[in-house]
Amino acid sequence: MKKSWNVADCLVSRAGEDDDFRERLLAKPKETIEEEFGVTMTKDHQIHVHEETYSTTHVVLPPRSKFTEAEREEAKTGAASLAFLLKTMHAPAPPLRPPVVDREKAAKHAPPTDELAKAGRASIRRGLVFLESTIDEHGAWHCIRFNVADPDIPRHFEKPPFVSAFCVLALECCEEARAKAICTATRTYLVDTIEYPGLWRYYRHLPQDLDSTTLCSLVLGIHPWIVLGRNVPHILANRDEEGRFMTWVLEDDEPDVVSRFRLEADPVVNANVIAYLGDCPETRDAQRWLEALITDAKLKGSSKWYPDEVAIYYATARAMVRARPALDRLRPILADRILGLRDDQGDFGNVLQTAQAVSALDNVGCLDRIDAKRQVERFTSSQREDGSWPELLAFGDQTLKWGTVGRIGHGSEAVTSAFCIEALERLVVRLRA
Repeated sequence: MKKSWNVADCLVSRAGEDDDFRERLLAKPKETIEEEFGVTMTKDHQIHVHEETYSTTHVVLPPRSKFTEAEREEAKTGAASLAFLLKTMHAPAPPLRPPVVDREKAAKHAPPTDELAKAGRASIRRGLVFLESTIDEHGAWHCIRFNVADPDIPRHFEKPPFVSAFCVLALECCEEARAKAICTATRTYLVDTIEYPGLWRYYRHLPQDLDSTTLCSLVLGIHPWIVLGRNVPHILANRDEEGRFMTWVLEDDEPDVVSRFRLEADPVVNANVIAYLGDCPETRDAQRWLEALITDAKLKGSSKWYPDEVAIYYATARAMVRARPALDRLRPILADRILGLRDDQGDFGNVLQTAQAVSALDNVGCLDRIDAKRQVERFTSSQREDGSWPELLAFGDQTLKWGTVGRIGHGSEAVTSAFCIEALERLVVRLRA
């Protein structure tokens, strides 16, 4: 299949050369596009193809904004208001539950491989039951917004589309029926939150951003706007003079609350853009920049939104798989960098960091370089009775630009659980190989 942003041009070109194809495209546009490019698009979205003539010209108006003029103005003027911010959130979140980790039990017991694989599969299924109970009726995943520096500041639930896409991308590797049902429900939620021409934002008082947009686009690849690459020109226009992709899409009539302190280029955001756009001339500068950061060991402090090197390696390894041959030269270096993070126990930090490290190693083809049995024991022994894993910092503004009050973190038991399930799925497959 050709790159997504060329699809519309390909259709026009083909229709100009092939009269039969032109007639089929006019008569049954959706079916013809699906057949031509080997895709299956969402069922409830219509596609119309119009043929201009020498005496007829068509002007296509974009859809009306999902927000009223008053709502857009409120978003722009209310960014600094806590009352406005709370409108995008939900009930105060419960206190943080302590993790349950029985490291001694995990170290002393070494069951046979088959038993351990069965235990891992059972753990995955308990985790999915937990996730099913946390996702709302619209398919949205909940996250918790909290203050990293001051635990006394109230915690709140939130459900931005970014979080749903972030977690579902991890869950997509799981073949369990519950996992597939959760992913289907989440795609429905992402369709409900899309903005023309295929962009997303985290909060309503923030501008659209490339992190949310690329992750949601990867999950929602069957939406016609994504298939036709409608959002690609906006993404490509959001590069700096060095060809790196900037996080915020700061267009006219959009909130500009982030413009004073935005990070010009974030390695995870750029990895996510590469994963979506693929290996092409438009992403080569971003690829080179990301490769240099990792090769030269200059990741420390390079990301404003992600808390550690593991998160950057995880996103980069995912892009490596989804955008081959992009970043292929990094494969051995990335494996060595990830393995170099191990502690004396063979872990990569907390259970969320370890989960992302395990999945990243699998993506670069080096899962055989760690003790898979030891890691399965780690994940199963740290899972709670209700099927969850502990809430941990997954992403958030880690600078102290605005003092203690502005140091915001995001994470939840559901977020951690999604990544633990992904890692367990990969480990169980490895044990059964």
